[in-house]
Amino acid sequence: MTNLAISSAAGAAGATAASVAASTTATKAAASSGSASSLTQADFLQLLTAQLKYQTPTNPANPTQMAQEFAAISTVNGINQINTQLSAMQTSTGAAQMAQAASLVGKQVAVSGDALSVDAAGKASGAFNLANAAQAVSVSILNPNGTVAGTLNLGGMAAGQQSFSWANGTPGTQYTYSVNATDAAGNAVSVTPYSVYTVAGVNVSSATPTLNVQGTAATLPVSSVQTVLGVAS
Repeated sequence: MTNLAISSAAGAAGATAASVAASTTATKAAASSGSASSLTQADFLQLLTAQLKYQTPTNPANPTQMAQEFAAISTVNGINQINTQLSAMQTSTGAAQMAQAASLVGKQVAVSGDALSVDAAGKASGAFNLANAAQAVSVSILNPNGTVAGTLNLGGMAAGQQSFSWANGTPGTQYTYSVNATDAAGNAVSVTPYSVYTVAGVNVSSATPTLNVQGTAATLPVSSVQTVLGVAS
C-alpha cells in the first residue's frame, strides 16, 4: 500500500513538471514573438513541438486535430504572403499613376463635356470626335445665358478626333459649345464633344493623384482623360 502511494505521488509530480515545462516553453515562444497576433510560422511549429513533447501518454494528441493545426499554419502563412504581394502591387500602381499624372503637366487634355475655358488672352481650345466624315462642320460658342457668342465654320473634316480654337472670349467667362456636322448627302453626323483643359499640376491629397487644370477649381481624375492634344501653346 505504501509503495503504491509513493508511485502515485511521483506520477503526479512528473505530470506537474511536464505541465510546467510545457507552459514555460509556450510562454517563451509567445514572448519571443511579441504577441499572439504577431506569431510567425516558426512560432506555431515551436508550440506544436512542445505540445507533442509533453503530451500525456495515456491520452496522446488527436491526429485529426494535428492535421487541422498544420492546415491553419499553412493558411496563415499563405495569407501573409498574399498581403505582402498586394501591398507591393499597390505601391507599384501608385507610383505608376503618379508618373502618368506628372507627364501630363503643361499639356492640353480632353475629357467628356462641352465646356470651353478661355485663358487670360481670351483664347480657348475645344475638341470633338466625328463618327463619320463630314462635308460641313460648324461650331457655335454659347455664353453662360445660352446666347451665341461666336460661330466657327470649319468646312469638311475626316472622321475621328478634330480640334478647334477660338480667340474672342472674355477671360473669366465659362462658355459652352455645340458642333453641327453633316455629310455630303446632308445627313447629320454624330459628334462627341470634349472639354479641353491645360494641366497646371498634380494633386496628391486623395488616394489616387488627380490633375489641377486651368479654367476650373475642380480636379480631374487621370482616368477621365480621353485624349492628350499636346503641349499648351
